[in-house]
Amino acid sequence: MPGDDRSIEEILDTIGDQHARRVLAAVSREPKSAKELSEECDLSLPTVYRRIEMLEEYDLISDRTLVAEDGNHYKVFESNFESTVISLEDDQYQVRIYRTENLPDRFSQLWDELGSE
Repeated sequence: MPGDDRSIEEILDTIGDQHARRVLAAVSREPKSAKELSEECDLSLPTVYRRIEMLEEYDLISDRTLVAEDGNHYKVFESNFESTVISLEDDQYQVRIYRTENLPDRFSQLWDELGSE
């Protein structure tokens, strides 16, 4: 996460949390509502919502709103990345998150990063 001022320790703490990992694993397979996550992960709804908040804070999951057949709205959550690599070099942790992006967006981002150097 280039340019990210959040500490690597905070990211590692987040993905080090057992409940957060269970939620993240569940939404990486397919989008799920908080209720579905609660049932699948055997966690209370408040626990699920706290973990969702943690994961969203580091942009590891995203949400979208769906409309049920009865007209009610609800959110589903999904993984916001393909993979993560954590490495230790020269006593420094490096965290690299690989996101799903289309090629034009990746090119634009690379161009912007090159222009700022």
